[in-house]
Amino acid sequence: MYEGDVLAGDWRRPGRGKIPKVPAEPDLVVEDADSGFCGAVVACDKEAVTLEDRFGRRRLFPLAPAAFLLEGKPVTLVRPAPAAAAPAGPRRSASGSIAVEGLRARVARESRIYVEGVHDAALVEKIWGHDLRVEGVVVEYLEGVDHLPDIVAEFGPEPGRRLGVLVDHLVPGSKESRIAAEITSPDVLVVGHPFVDIWQAVKPSVLRIPAWPDVPRGVPWKEGVIAALGWRVEPADAWRRILGAVSTFTDLEPELLGRVEELIDFVTETET
Repeated sequence: MYEGDVLAGDWRRPGRGKIPKVPAEPDLVVEDADSGFCGAVVACDKEAVTLEDRFGRRRLFPLAPAAFLLEGKPVTLVRPAPAAAAPAGPRRSASGSIAVEGLRARVARESRIYVEGVHDAALVEKIWGHDLRVEGVVVEYLEGVDHLPDIVAEFGPEPGRRLGVLVDHLVPGSKESRIAAEITSPDVLVVGHPFVDIWQAVKPSVLRIPAWPDVPRGVPWKEGVIAALGWRVEPADAWRRILGAVSTFTDLEPELLGRVEELIDFVTETET
């Protein structure tokens, strides 16, 4: 027979038993023993760790001894050891291209790339901004594909003055595909991705969601996604969260990657 309650007392007190030390590596899922808050590690310094739960809420916790539960067992989180220095080699841009050190942006070409909206432009800038400055390509936005024929007419494409256009939801039978079919100039290239909105071009795993939710017809897509994910934020705040999670081309779906690279090649291939 045991004398007294074997669970009595403060089992988290340093020195009572061997509590393992676990490096607080990114994406490690733990629970704060006091509050019950459960989330993945998103940041850690020498004094505290930041956890993010499945609703995107973040909380900061001190790195106290035995303060967390990992798979139901007490652990002490510690700051991860610094990563070993990578072998010397060329630095890569967010798009995966070799970065140009000491870059001074090239004078803008006459050719342009147009995307549908400000979110599309922000995502393209974050991943391909370095490449675009190397090539001197300016990105502008349409504020809706309905304006495309007028923009093409006003732009006046010709050899050496090309126009590349990225369109959302460019699938057979869509309104977007019908408008794109009206553009016949050899100096205009209209390409697109199959996603309803550029948000979907970000891989769900980057946001730690299983998939982008289906939104019923008649419901505004962005608002429907936010409601289905339970984020309880405005679309602008949701977009900041999405864009903030993206750091390199590997965070994006290949259906977008290939189209943007195609446009950059198209608007630069006639000039040296």
